[in-house]
This record gives sequence, structure tokens and C-alpha cells, in this order.
Amino acid sequence: MSETKYSKVLIVGSGPAGYTAAVYASRAMLEPVLVQGIQPGGQLTITTEVENWPGDTEVQGPDLMVRMEAHARAVGTEIISDHIQSLDLSKRPFTAVGDSGTTYTCDAIILATGAQAKWLGLPSEEHFKGFGVSACATCDGFFYRGQEVVVIGGGNTAVEEALFLTNFASKVTLVHRRDSLRAEKILQHRLFKNPKVEILWDHSVEEVVGADNPRGVEGVRARHVKTGEITEIPCKGFFVAIGHAPASELVKDQLDLHNGGYVVTKPDSTATSIPGVFAAGDLTDHIYRQAVTSAGMGCMAALEAEKFLAEQEEAEEQPATVDAAE
Repeated sequence: MSETKYSKVLIVGSGPAGYTAAVYASRAMLEPVLVQGIQPGGQLTITTEVENWPGDTEVQGPDLMVRMEAHARAVGTEIISDHIQSLDLSKRPFTAVGDSGTTYTCDAIILATGAQAKWLGLPSEEHFKGFGVSACATCDGFFYRGQEVVVIGGGNTAVEEALFLTNFASKVTLVHRRDSLRAEKILQHRLFKNPKVEILWDHSVEEVVGADNPRGVEGVRARHVKTGEITEIPCKGFFVAIGHAPASELVKDQLDLHNGGYVVTKPDSTATSIPGVFAAGDLTDHIYRQAVTSAGMGCMAALEAEKFLAEQEEAEEQPATVDAAE
């Protein structure tokens, strides 16, 4: 028999936004329930060195998320290992159903589902996923000790992945479709001076090539975006680092979205197009996408949820006005 669990505030997602929202909601005595989702801790659990978290010169991403979870638990958050598969925001209390079969109801909800890695969409990429094609260097880099690998992308993620892979690989080729990188200058500086890194400018990957028995990547085929010339790059691992897409599937037909699926929030707010529904972190942030800004939005969402619930309670306590009969 499936369980129904009620809370004043339900938090969906467990990255910096979700855990920070949980801390603030707990301190406001709202007794929040947080459902962790399919990847507890979010993207920072697949990040190694984090050098821009205030107060830590350097911290391991997974360690930071363990600390955040412990903090949320310590102040009273109920944290549940489940994944929300459906969400009904048409009426209050809002209703969410988890993979476990549990139904969660709440008066306010904070969505902090984050973002997921983007893929190129090539049939060959799909064919070799898990057999040499990856979107997570920190997960799979160890398997390529002494081997050549290729990374595609030009932002912070791609450069960080390439630099991390130099700890294992004999050579890292970074393929980028433009003639300059979008990554932060300090990351570019580290990349350019690393002797293991080679950059292939103005190229896009057309195909991942490899063997089927046993299945494994043997190289990638790249095309020059201006001349059309094909270059074959031998490698054993191919890492896709072309950014992330917001995990907004749950709300795509219920909330206003923009910029490829990010949830729209009101100016200087985490409030969405439905009263009582708040969104924080990478689900709504298509500009900064940093752990510290996600945490800040988690704080905002909890404070706004507290205010929303207080206003609802006050409205319910107001006595109905009755016109006196003449």
C-alpha cells in the first residue's frame, strides 16, 4: 500500500540550492521534507577540486555535498532517498509521486532539480556510451591511465574535464568548434601551459569510431567547420563537455519556461508562474550556473516560501465579512 506524506514545504533536489533551502526552511520551523532525486548531491558529486566556494581555498565536490547534507539533517530536515516521477501543480496542496510509490503533498514546493549533461546526439555517441564515451571525467578518467583521450567543448566544464584527465591520460585533445574558448581565463591559462593538452580549433565531432567485439572507442572523426576537411583523432576515451540542460521535464507543461527549458522566475525572486511554487539553482539559472549562486537562490526560495505560507495562514484566519441586512 502506497504511503502519503504531507509537509508544509517539499524540496525536490539535493544540490547546493536544495540543501541550502532545507537549512533555511528548517530554521524557520517549517519542517521541510527533501527528496534527493536520482543524483543525491547534484553535479558537485562528479566534480573534484572546487576552488571558488567561499571559505574553502580548495574542497572536493563530493565532500562539500556530504557536509551540506549533514547540515540540513542537523537542523531538522527530513531527507528521503527517492526520485519524483510526476508532479501536479494545478491545485494546493501540490502533489508529487515518487518512484517508491510514495505520494508527497505540500503547501509550498521548492524545485531544485538542477541540470543534466548535454549530448551531441550522434548515433555513434549513443552506441559507445559506457564503452569509451562519457560525460564525466571524474567518474571515468581513471580508466584511461596512459591512454589518449578527446574532450569536446569550449566552456569551463570542458577545460576542467581536460585538465582533470591530464592526471591519467598520456594525451588530451580538446576539440572546439570556434577559434577561442569561453572558459574563465585562469582555466585557459592552466590548459594552454599543460604539455599533455593539444587543442583542435574550428572543428566539430562528426562520428565516434570503434570496435564492437569487444565494444570500445578507437577514435573520433572531426570536421573543420570552415573547410570541411576531416581529421581522425585516435583515442580510447571520448568525453562530451558541451554544457548542461535544465532538468525541467516535471514542469514543462505547468510552469513558464524560457531559454531552452529554464524555469522563469519573477525579477529578484525565485517565485514562478504558480503561487507557492519556487525554483532555485541551475533549474532556473541560465547565466551564472555556480554552486554559490545556487545556494543563494536556495536561501531566497526558503525565505519566500516562509513568507508565502505565513500570508496564506493569515488569510485563512481572517473572519469572513458578512453584509448586515437592512
